[in-house]
Amino acid sequence: MTDAQALLLAKALVLMGQGIGAGLALIAGIGPGIGEGYAVGKAIETIGRQPEAKSSATTTMFIGCAVAESTGIYGLLVGIVLLFVNPFLKHLEG
Repeated sequence: MTDAQALLLAKALVLMGQGIGAGLALIAGIGPGIGEGYAVGKAIETIGRQPEAKSSATTTMFIGCAVAESTGIYGLLVGIVLLFVNPFLKHLEG
């Protein structure tokens, strides 16, 4: 195997790993979606049982949803970086 072929194989393996890693990183959006749905459901139950606690329950729900969504956004960011920036290919070419 020549050096050019070895470099081409290494690039292909790196790109494959980046694609798999990006797919796994985007799966991080599933957990926050389920958690937010559960939290909103419980907040609606709370408001149904105690309508006077509407503002407190709504505020707490929005803060919790924002914190939970941050993990999904981080996963999306990692996936985009892996797919489009290709940080590992620079090590092969340099």
